[in-house]
Amino acid sequence: MKGIDRAFEKWHAKKQKTRLVNSLAYCAQEVLTAARESEEETAPAGGGAKAPFAAGEVQGYLERNAGDLRKAAEGAGEGARRVYLETAASLQALAAEEQGDLEALEQRLTVMEERVTAAAVEGSTEEQLFEHRRHMERQLAPYRRKMTAGQLAMLERQYLARRALETAGLPRLSLFYL
Repeated sequence: MKGIDRAFEKWHAKKQKTRLVNSLAYCAQEVLTAARESEEETAPAGGGAKAPFAAGEVQGYLERNAGDLRKAAEGAGEGARRVYLETAASLQALAAEEQGDLEALEQRLTVMEERVTAAAVEGSTEEQLFEHRRHMERQLAPYRRKMTAGQLAMLERQYLARRALETAGLPRLSLFYL
């Protein structure tokens, strides 16, 4: 915003305005300059980037999720129980490691969450899945005409997966939920 404001201040200050402002491209250089200035102002004094999580925060998160998966395994069917316990063991192992590459950790957690979600859906009863779908249909009804088939399919998949996790008492594993 600061860059856009500067660009228009310069334009208004010109005595002869031969060119009109027809797009935001007119402001591009000022926006880039303002962005660089903003980065310099917020950069830490030591020069290094601040870690996104406090020390031990990721470890505690992984251990909590492992415990939640073990708890959910107690009431799950045989196939789901095996997946939950394997995933809990993997989370516990990850918690014991030093987490330097958070992007790689997030990718691993995504794979684990997809596996746990598939087990949760597989372990759901027909009645639970039917209720999830009915609730989803009621929620989506006002928006169906405004969305593409691809958007609807993605939203339905995400909704049903989230509901299956909630019903089974399973945690979300992504670092976004930390």
